[in-house]
Amino acid sequence: MAQRYDVEVPADVGVIGTALAEQLPNLTTAMTTALEEQIPELPQDRMTGALLARSVESNLRAASALYRGELDLGVLAAPAEAREYARRLAQRGVSVTALVRAYRLGQHLHLTWSVEELVRENPDPERALAAVRALLGLNFVYIDMISEQVIAEYQAERERWLSHRSTVQAETLERILAGEAVDGSAAEAALGTRMHQQHLGAVLWTASGHDTPGDLPHLESAAGRLGHALGAVGSPVFWAKDRASAWVWFPLGRKATADAVAAAAALDQRTTPRVHAALGAPARGLAGFRYTHEDALQAFRLATSGSGEPPPLVSYTDPGVRAAALLAADLPRTRRLVTASLGGLAARTESATRLRETLLALIQERGSLGAAADRLHVHKNTVKYRVARAVAQRGRPLEDDRLDLELALVAAHWLGDAVLPEG
Repeated sequence: MAQRYDVEVPADVGVIGTALAEQLPNLTTAMTTALEEQIPELPQDRMTGALLARSVESNLRAASALYRGELDLGVLAAPAEAREYARRLAQRGVSVTALVRAYRLGQHLHLTWSVEELVRENPDPERALAAVRALLGLNFVYIDMISEQVIAEYQAERERWLSHRSTVQAETLERILAGEAVDGSAAEAALGTRMHQQHLGAVLWTASGHDTPGDLPHLESAAGRLGHALGAVGSPVFWAKDRASAWVWFPLGRKATADAVAAAAALDQRTTPRVHAALGAPARGLAGFRYTHEDALQAFRLATSGSGEPPPLVSYTDPGVRAAALLAADLPRTRRLVTASLGGLAARTESATRLRETLLALIQERGSLGAAADRLHVHKNTVKYRVARAVAQRGRPLEDDRLDLELALVAAHWLGDAVLPEG
Protein backbone atom coordinates (compact mmCIF):
# COMPACT_ATOMS: atom_id res chain seq x y z
CA MET A 1 0.00 0.00 0.00
CA ALA A 2 1.36 3.44 -0.88
CA GLN A 3 2.10 5.86 1.94
CA ARG A 4 -0.84 8.23 2.33
CA TYR A 5 0.85 10.83 4.54
CA ASP A 6 4.05 12.84 4.30
CA VAL A 7 5.31 13.16 7.86
CA GLU A 8 8.85 14.30 8.57
CA VAL A 9 10.03 12.86 11.88
CA PRO A 10 12.75 14.69 13.86
CA ALA A 11 15.22 12.56 15.75
CA ASP A 12 13.87 13.95 19.05
CA VAL A 13 10.67 11.97 18.55
CA GLY A 14 12.73 8.81 18.88
CA VAL A 15 13.30 9.75 22.50
CA ILE A 16 9.58 9.29 23.10
CA GLY A 17 9.74 5.87 21.47
CA THR A 18 12.53 4.80 23.82
CA ALA A 19 10.82 6.21 26.93
CA LEU A 20 7.58 4.56 25.88
CA ALA A 21 9.26 1.16 25.64
CA GLU A 22 10.89 1.61 29.05
CA GLN A 23 7.64 2.60 30.80
CA LEU A 24 5.36 0.25 28.84
CA PRO A 25 3.98 -1.80 31.80
CA ASN A 26 3.04 1.26 33.88
CA LEU A 27 1.56 3.14 30.93
CA THR A 28 -0.45 0.07 29.88
CA THR A 29 -1.97 -0.31 33.35
CA ALA A 30 -2.77 3.40 33.67
CA MET A 31 -4.39 3.65 30.24
CA THR A 32 -6.36 0.41 30.64
CA THR A 33 -7.74 1.58 33.98
CA ALA A 34 -8.68 4.98 32.56
CA LEU A 35 -10.48 3.43 29.58
CA GLU A 36 -12.52 1.09 31.78
CA GLU A 37 -13.44 3.90 34.18
CA GLN A 38 -14.39 6.47 31.55
CA ILE A 39 -16.12 4.18 29.04
CA PRO A 40 -18.72 2.18 31.00
CA GLU A 41 -19.91 0.39 27.83
CA LEU A 42 -16.68 -1.64 27.75
CA PRO A 43 -17.10 -5.08 29.36
CA GLN A 44 -15.63 -5.26 32.86
CA ASP A 45 -15.15 -9.02 33.21
CA ARG A 46 -11.64 -10.31 33.85
CA MET A 47 -11.13 -12.04 30.51
CA THR A 48 -12.23 -9.10 28.36
CA GLY A 49 -10.28 -6.72 30.62
CA ALA A 50 -7.14 -8.75 29.96
CA LEU A 51 -7.82 -8.50 26.22
CA LEU A 52 -8.13 -4.71 26.55
CA ALA A 53 -4.80 -4.54 28.38
CA ARG A 54 -3.09 -6.57 25.65
CA SER A 55 -4.66 -4.35 22.99
CA VAL A 56 -3.41 -1.20 24.74
CA GLU A 57 0.08 -2.67 25.20
CA SER A 58 0.31 -3.77 21.56
CA ASN A 59 -0.69 -0.32 20.31
CA LEU A 60 1.81 1.41 22.62
CA ARG A 61 4.53 -1.00 21.51
CA ALA A 62 3.74 -0.31 17.84
CA ALA A 63 3.74 3.46 18.47
CA SER A 64 7.11 3.14 20.19
CA ALA A 65 8.56 1.35 17.17
CA LEU A 66 7.01 3.92 14.82
CA TYR A 67 8.56 6.84 16.73
CA ARG A 68 11.96 5.15 16.57
CA GLY A 69 11.67 4.76 12.82
CA GLU A 70 11.32 0.97 12.91
CA LEU A 71 7.89 0.83 11.23
CA ASP A 72 6.98 1.85 7.69
CA LEU A 73 3.80 3.91 7.47
CA GLY A 74 3.10 2.43 4.07
CA VAL A 75 2.54 -1.05 5.51
CA LEU A 76 1.26 -0.11 8.95
CA ALA A 77 -1.17 -2.76 10.26
CA ALA A 78 -3.24 -2.98 13.41
CA PRO A 79 -1.66 -5.29 16.02
CA ALA A 80 -3.18 -8.75 16.30
CA GLU A 81 -4.15 -8.06 19.93
CA ALA A 82 -6.06 -4.93 18.90
CA ARG A 83 -7.95 -6.87 16.25
CA GLU A 84 -8.79 -9.60 18.74
CA TYR A 85 -10.22 -7.08 21.20
CA ALA A 86 -12.34 -5.50 18.45
CA ARG A 87 -13.71 -8.93 17.56
CA ARG A 88 -14.56 -9.63 21.20
CA LEU A 89 -16.52 -6.36 21.47
CA ALA A 90 -18.41 -7.30 18.30
CA GLN A 91 -19.28 -10.70 19.77
CA ARG A 92 -20.48 -9.12 23.01
CA GLY A 93 -22.73 -6.68 21.16
CA VAL A 94 -20.81 -3.60 22.40
CA SER A 95 -21.45 -0.58 20.19
CA VAL A 96 -18.71 0.33 17.72
CA THR A 97 -18.99 3.84 19.18
CA ALA A 98 -17.40 2.55 22.38
CA LEU A 99 -14.47 1.15 20.38
CA VAL A 100 -13.96 4.44 18.54
CA ARG A 101 -14.15 6.36 21.80
CA ALA A 102 -11.53 4.07 23.33
CA TYR A 103 -9.09 5.01 20.58
CA ARG A 104 -9.84 8.72 20.92
CA LEU A 105 -9.41 8.63 24.69
CA GLY A 106 -6.31 6.47 24.39
CA GLN A 107 -4.85 8.96 21.93
CA HIS A 108 -5.52 11.82 24.33
CA LEU A 109 -3.88 10.03 27.26
CA HIS A 110 -0.89 8.98 25.20
CA LEU A 111 -0.30 12.42 23.69
CA THR A 112 -0.60 14.15 27.08
CA TRP A 113 2.15 11.93 28.47
CA SER A 114 4.29 12.17 25.32
CA VAL A 115 4.18 15.98 25.11
CA GLU A 116 5.19 16.25 28.76
CA GLU A 117 8.14 13.93 28.06
CA LEU A 118 9.22 15.92 25.01
CA VAL A 119 9.09 19.23 26.84
CA ARG A 120 11.08 17.76 29.72
CA GLU A 121 13.73 16.31 27.38
CA ASN A 122 14.08 19.51 25.26
CA PRO A 123 14.75 22.75 27.19
CA ASP A 124 14.88 24.63 23.88
CA PRO A 125 11.26 25.76 23.21
CA GLU A 126 11.66 25.87 19.42
CA ARG A 127 13.18 22.39 19.30
CA ALA A 128 10.49 21.02 21.63
CA LEU A 129 7.75 22.63 19.56
CA ALA A 130 9.10 21.06 16.35
CA ALA A 131 9.21 17.67 18.04
CA VAL A 132 5.67 18.07 19.37
CA ARG A 133 4.37 19.01 15.95
CA ALA A 134 6.01 15.99 14.39
CA LEU A 135 4.71 13.74 17.16
CA LEU A 136 1.15 15.01 16.69
CA GLY A 137 1.29 14.43 12.92
CA LEU A 138 2.77 10.98 13.28
CA ASN A 139 0.33 9.98 15.99
CA PHE A 140 -2.61 11.19 13.92
CA VAL A 141 -1.46 9.02 11.02
CA TYR A 142 -1.15 6.01 13.32
CA ILE A 143 -4.55 6.42 15.00
CA ASP A 144 -6.27 7.19 11.70
CA MET A 145 -4.95 4.07 9.98
CA ILE A 146 -5.18 1.69 12.95
CA SER A 147 -8.69 2.75 14.04
CA GLU A 148 -9.90 2.34 10.47
CA GLN A 149 -8.59 -1.22 10.42
CA VAL A 150 -9.97 -2.27 13.81
CA ILE A 151 -13.39 -0.81 12.97
CA ALA A 152 -13.41 -2.84 9.76
CA GLU A 153 -12.43 -5.90 11.82
CA TYR A 154 -15.26 -5.15 14.26
CA GLN A 155 -17.86 -4.81 11.51
CA ALA A 156 -16.78 -7.99 9.72
CA GLU A 157 -16.84 -9.96 12.97
CA ARG A 158 -20.20 -8.49 13.94
CA GLU A 159 -21.72 -9.72 10.67
CA ARG A 160 -20.13 -13.15 11.09
CA TRP A 161 -21.24 -13.38 14.71
CA LEU A 162 -24.82 -12.37 14.02
CA SER A 163 -25.01 -14.86 11.18
CA HIS A 164 -23.58 -17.60 13.41
CA ARG A 165 -25.82 -16.69 16.32
CA SER A 166 -28.85 -16.63 14.06
CA THR A 167 -27.95 -20.12 12.84
CA VAL A 168 -27.42 -21.44 16.38
CA GLN A 169 -30.66 -19.81 17.53
CA ALA A 170 -32.62 -21.34 14.65
CA GLU A 171 -31.16 -24.80 15.29
CA THR A 172 -31.96 -24.54 19.00
CA LEU A 173 -35.53 -23.41 18.35
CA GLU A 174 -36.09 -26.18 15.83
CA ARG A 175 -34.92 -28.80 18.34
CA ILE A 176 -37.08 -27.38 21.15
CA LEU A 177 -40.18 -27.20 18.95
CA ALA A 178 -39.56 -30.74 17.71
CA GLY A 179 -39.62 -31.97 21.31
CA GLU A 180 -35.99 -33.14 21.23
CA ALA A 181 -33.85 -33.28 24.37
CA VAL A 182 -32.12 -29.90 24.74
CA ASP A 183 -29.77 -28.81 27.50
CA GLY A 184 -31.39 -25.94 29.37
CA SER A 185 -28.17 -23.97 29.85
CA ALA A 186 -27.24 -24.31 26.19
CA ALA A 187 -30.73 -23.19 25.17
CA GLU A 188 -30.51 -20.14 27.43
CA ALA A 189 -27.12 -19.19 25.96
CA ALA A 190 -28.38 -19.56 22.39
CA LEU A 191 -31.71 -17.78 22.90
CA GLY A 192 -30.70 -15.18 25.49
CA THR A 193 -33.59 -15.93 27.85
CA ARG A 194 -34.08 -17.87 31.09
CA MET A 195 -35.99 -21.05 30.36
CA HIS A 196 -37.39 -21.63 33.87
CA GLN A 197 -39.63 -18.58 33.67
CA GLN A 198 -42.98 -18.15 31.95
CA HIS A 199 -42.95 -17.43 28.23
CA LEU A 200 -45.79 -16.28 26.00
CA GLY A 201 -45.58 -17.45 22.40
CA ALA A 202 -46.85 -15.29 19.55
CA VAL A 203 -47.14 -15.30 15.79
CA LEU A 204 -46.84 -11.88 14.13
CA TRP A 205 -47.69 -11.25 10.51
CA THR A 206 -48.36 -8.31 8.23
CA ALA A 207 -51.47 -7.74 6.18
CA SER A 208 -49.59 -6.39 3.16
CA GLY A 209 -50.57 -9.44 1.15
CA HIS A 210 -47.10 -9.99 -0.26
CA ASP A 211 -43.53 -10.54 0.89
CA THR A 212 -41.81 -7.14 0.99
CA PRO A 213 -38.43 -6.20 2.53
CA GLY A 214 -40.04 -3.39 4.52
CA ASP A 215 -42.34 -5.67 6.51
CA LEU A 216 -39.69 -7.24 8.77
CA PRO A 217 -38.72 -3.98 10.55
CA HIS A 218 -42.44 -3.39 11.23
CA LEU A 219 -42.68 -6.85 12.78
CA GLU A 220 -39.64 -6.22 14.99
CA SER A 221 -41.04 -2.88 16.08
CA ALA A 222 -44.42 -4.45 16.83
CA ALA A 223 -42.71 -7.16 18.89
CA GLY A 224 -41.07 -4.48 21.01
CA ARG A 225 -44.38 -2.68 21.57
CA LEU A 226 -46.15 -5.92 22.39
CA GLY A 227 -43.46 -6.94 24.85
CA HIS A 228 -43.84 -3.66 26.71
CA ALA A 229 -47.64 -3.92 26.73
CA LEU A 230 -47.55 -7.53 27.91
CA GLY A 231 -45.21 -6.72 30.78
CA ALA A 232 -42.25 -8.71 29.42
CA VAL A 233 -39.23 -8.74 31.73
CA GLY A 234 -36.66 -8.86 28.94
CA SER A 235 -36.14 -8.78 25.21
CA PRO A 236 -38.30 -11.22 23.23
CA VAL A 237 -36.90 -14.15 21.28
CA PHE A 238 -37.62 -13.11 17.69
CA TRP A 239 -37.46 -15.65 14.84
CA ALA A 240 -38.30 -14.27 11.41
CA LYS A 241 -39.93 -16.99 9.33
CA ASP A 242 -39.98 -14.80 6.23
CA ARG A 243 -40.23 -11.09 5.50
CA ALA A 244 -43.91 -10.97 6.42
CA SER A 245 -44.18 -13.21 9.49
CA ALA A 246 -42.29 -14.07 12.66
CA TRP A 247 -42.48 -16.35 15.68
CA VAL A 248 -41.88 -14.59 18.98
CA TRP A 249 -41.55 -15.57 22.64
CA PHE A 250 -42.02 -12.96 25.38
CA PRO A 251 -40.35 -13.63 28.78
CA LEU A 252 -42.83 -12.93 31.57
CA GLY A 253 -40.82 -13.92 34.65
CA ARG A 254 -42.03 -16.26 37.35
CA LYS A 255 -45.59 -14.93 37.40
CA ALA A 256 -47.37 -14.38 34.11
CA THR A 257 -49.45 -11.18 34.13
CA ALA A 258 -49.90 -10.66 30.39
CA ASP A 259 -52.41 -7.94 29.53
CA ALA A 260 -54.02 -8.88 26.22
CA VAL A 261 -56.10 -5.68 26.19
CA ALA A 262 -52.97 -3.53 26.40
CA ALA A 263 -51.33 -5.71 23.78
CA ALA A 264 -54.21 -5.16 21.37
CA ALA A 265 -53.94 -1.42 21.93
CA ALA A 266 -50.20 -1.59 21.18
CA LEU A 267 -50.93 -2.83 17.65
CA ASP A 268 -51.57 0.42 15.83
CA GLN A 269 -53.73 -0.57 12.86
CA ARG A 270 -53.35 2.86 11.30
CA THR A 271 -49.83 2.01 10.14
CA THR A 272 -48.96 0.36 6.85
CA PRO A 273 -48.38 -2.50 6.67
CA ARG A 274 -50.71 -3.47 9.50
CA VAL A 275 -49.33 -6.02 11.93
CA HIS A 276 -51.53 -8.75 13.42
CA ALA A 277 -50.72 -10.99 16.38
CA ALA A 278 -51.83 -14.39 17.61
CA LEU A 279 -50.91 -15.23 21.21
CA GLY A 280 -50.58 -18.55 23.00
CA ALA A 281 -51.11 -19.26 26.69
CA PRO A 282 -48.22 -18.52 29.08
CA ALA A 283 -46.22 -21.63 30.03
CA ARG A 284 -43.02 -22.45 31.92
CA GLY A 285 -39.83 -24.31 31.02
CA LEU A 286 -38.61 -25.92 27.81
CA ALA A 287 -41.83 -27.87 27.34
CA GLY A 288 -43.88 -24.75 28.05
CA PHE A 289 -41.80 -22.87 25.49
CA ARG A 290 -43.05 -25.35 22.91
CA TYR A 291 -46.62 -25.51 24.20
CA THR A 292 -47.20 -21.75 24.14
CA HIS A 293 -45.87 -21.64 20.57
CA GLU A 294 -48.22 -24.43 19.50
CA ASP A 295 -51.10 -22.54 21.10
CA ALA A 296 -50.12 -19.38 19.21
CA LEU A 297 -50.03 -21.32 15.94
CA GLN A 298 -53.54 -22.61 16.61
CA ALA A 299 -54.76 -19.07 17.27
CA PHE A 300 -53.02 -17.89 14.10
CA ARG A 301 -54.66 -20.57 11.97
CA LEU A 302 -58.07 -19.63 13.35
CA ALA A 303 -57.49 -15.92 12.78
CA THR A 304 -56.51 -16.50 9.17
CA SER A 305 -59.04 -19.23 8.34
CA GLY A 306 -61.81 -16.86 7.32
CA SER A 307 -62.08 -14.81 4.15
CA GLY A 308 -62.37 -11.45 5.91
CA GLU A 309 -59.81 -9.22 7.60
CA PRO A 310 -58.28 -11.01 10.62
CA PRO A 311 -58.58 -9.30 14.01
CA PRO A 312 -55.60 -7.22 15.17
CA LEU A 313 -54.98 -9.66 18.02
CA VAL A 314 -56.34 -13.07 18.94
CA SER A 315 -55.30 -15.08 21.98
CA TYR A 316 -55.54 -18.80 22.55
CA THR A 317 -57.04 -17.91 25.93
CA ASP A 318 -59.91 -15.94 24.37
CA PRO A 319 -63.36 -17.49 24.94
CA GLY A 320 -64.02 -20.26 22.46
CA VAL A 321 -60.60 -20.28 20.79
CA ARG A 322 -59.43 -23.56 22.34
CA ALA A 323 -62.71 -25.22 21.39
CA ALA A 324 -62.56 -23.80 17.86
CA ALA A 325 -59.02 -25.13 17.43
CA LEU A 326 -60.21 -28.62 18.32
CA LEU A 327 -63.24 -28.30 16.05
CA ALA A 328 -61.02 -27.24 13.16
CA ALA A 329 -59.16 -30.56 13.36
CA ASP A 330 -62.18 -32.44 11.99
CA LEU A 331 -64.05 -30.14 9.61
CA PRO A 332 -66.50 -32.72 8.16
CA ARG A 333 -67.84 -33.62 11.61
CA THR A 334 -67.86 -29.97 12.64
CA ARG A 335 -69.96 -29.09 9.56
CA ARG A 336 -72.50 -31.71 10.55
CA LEU A 337 -72.57 -30.38 14.11
CA VAL A 338 -73.14 -26.81 12.85
CA THR A 339 -75.91 -27.83 10.48
CA ALA A 340 -77.68 -29.96 13.05
CA SER A 341 -77.39 -27.50 15.93
CA LEU A 342 -78.04 -24.20 14.17
CA GLY A 343 -80.71 -25.10 11.64
CA GLY A 344 -81.67 -21.94 9.75
CA LEU A 345 -79.03 -19.96 11.67
CA ALA A 346 -76.33 -21.71 9.64
CA ALA A 347 -77.08 -19.57 6.58
CA ARG A 348 -74.24 -17.64 4.90
CA THR A 349 -75.94 -14.26 5.20
CA GLU A 350 -75.15 -11.06 7.09
CA SER A 351 -78.41 -11.35 9.00
CA ALA A 352 -77.67 -14.91 10.15
CA THR A 353 -74.12 -13.92 11.07
CA ARG A 354 -75.41 -11.06 13.22
CA LEU A 355 -77.90 -13.32 14.99
CA ARG A 356 -75.23 -15.99 15.61
CA GLU A 357 -72.85 -13.42 17.10
CA THR A 358 -75.63 -12.15 19.39
CA LEU A 359 -76.48 -15.64 20.61
CA LEU A 360 -72.80 -16.46 21.21
CA ALA A 361 -72.30 -13.26 23.21
CA LEU A 362 -75.36 -14.01 25.32
CA ILE A 363 -74.20 -17.56 26.07
CA GLN A 364 -70.64 -16.49 26.89
CA GLU A 365 -71.99 -13.76 29.16
CA ARG A 366 -74.01 -16.42 31.01
CA GLY A 367 -77.39 -15.24 29.81
CA SER A 368 -76.97 -11.59 30.83
CA LEU A 369 -78.72 -9.34 28.30
CA GLY A 370 -76.94 -6.27 29.68
CA ALA A 371 -73.46 -7.78 29.50
CA ALA A 372 -74.11 -9.08 25.98
CA ALA A 373 -75.34 -5.62 24.93
CA ASP A 374 -72.20 -4.00 26.33
CA ARG A 375 -70.04 -6.50 24.51
CA LEU A 376 -71.84 -5.94 21.21
CA HIS A 377 -72.17 -2.18 21.73
CA VAL A 378 -75.93 -2.23 21.21
CA HIS A 379 -79.02 -1.61 23.36
CA LYS A 380 -80.28 -4.40 25.62
CA ASN A 381 -83.62 -4.44 23.78
CA THR A 382 -81.75 -5.03 20.53
CA VAL A 383 -80.14 -8.12 22.04
CA LYS A 384 -83.53 -9.35 23.25
CA TYR A 385 -85.05 -8.85 19.80
CA ARG A 386 -82.20 -10.62 18.01
CA VAL A 387 -82.27 -13.57 20.41
CA ALA A 388 -85.97 -14.06 19.74
CA ARG A 389 -85.32 -14.04 15.98
CA ALA A 390 -82.38 -16.43 16.39
CA VAL A 391 -84.48 -18.90 18.36
CA ALA A 392 -87.18 -18.70 15.69
CA GLN A 393 -84.74 -19.34 12.86
CA ARG A 394 -83.08 -22.18 14.72
CA GLY A 395 -86.44 -23.76 15.34
CA ARG A 396 -85.58 -24.88 18.86
CA PRO A 397 -85.24 -23.15 22.26
CA LEU A 398 -81.80 -22.19 23.59
CA GLU A 399 -81.90 -24.90 26.27
CA ASP A 400 -82.18 -27.63 23.64
CA ASP A 401 -78.69 -29.20 23.26
CA ARG A 402 -77.13 -26.12 24.86
CA LEU A 403 -73.53 -27.43 24.69
CA ASP A 404 -73.80 -28.42 21.03
CA LEU A 405 -75.34 -25.03 20.28
CA GLU A 406 -72.41 -23.18 21.88
CA LEU A 407 -69.85 -25.33 20.06
CA ALA A 408 -71.62 -24.76 16.75
CA LEU A 409 -71.71 -21.00 17.33
CA VAL A 410 -68.00 -20.99 18.22
CA ALA A 411 -67.19 -22.99 15.09
CA ALA A 412 -69.24 -20.66 12.88
CA HIS A 413 -67.63 -17.60 14.45
CA TRP A 414 -64.02 -18.71 13.95
CA LEU A 415 -64.21 -21.02 10.94
CA GLY A 416 -66.90 -19.24 8.94
CA ASP A 417 -67.72 -20.65 5.50
CA ALA A 418 -65.47 -23.64 6.13
CA VAL A 419 -68.18 -25.12 8.37
CA LEU A 420 -71.34 -23.40 7.08
CA PRO A 421 -73.43 -25.33 4.54
CA GLU A 422 -73.65 -23.96 1.03
CA GLY A 423 -76.97 -22.65 -0.33
